[in-house]
Amino acid sequence: QVQLAESGGGSVQARRSLRLSCSAAGSLYNKYCMGWFRHAPGKEREGVARIYTDGSRHYAVSMKGRATISQDNANNIVYLQMNSLKPDDTAMYYCAASELSGSCQVPGRINYWGQGTQVTVSS
Repeated sequence: QVQLAESGGGSVQARRSLRLSCSAAGSLYNKYCMGWFRHAPGKEREGVARIYTDGSRHYAVSMKGRATISQDNANNIVYLQMNSLKPDDTAMYYCAASELSGSCQVPGRINYWGQGTQVTVSS
């Protein structure tokens, strides 16, 4: 069984930065991708960024230019650096990971989810 643990959330003022971390504990064999989703009250869940084992990365349009996703493959850790944060970025951020049979783009096909870390951005 794989468990994902997020850290790094918190409350910041607009235009500041945060770095989220997610470590995977357990047997993540055949890892395909890891990524981040967010969910704010009254809004739909949104994929923020994802990274594949080959290093390719994808970002939500809303985060392009403000976020960088990176990974430590050896230790199954994924990071999300977010800069120039806006109040609209306020949400619970969830780490996701999938093996070859899954996806990091389609929520219904994600193999593992973390418990989430709250990010609150004040104006």
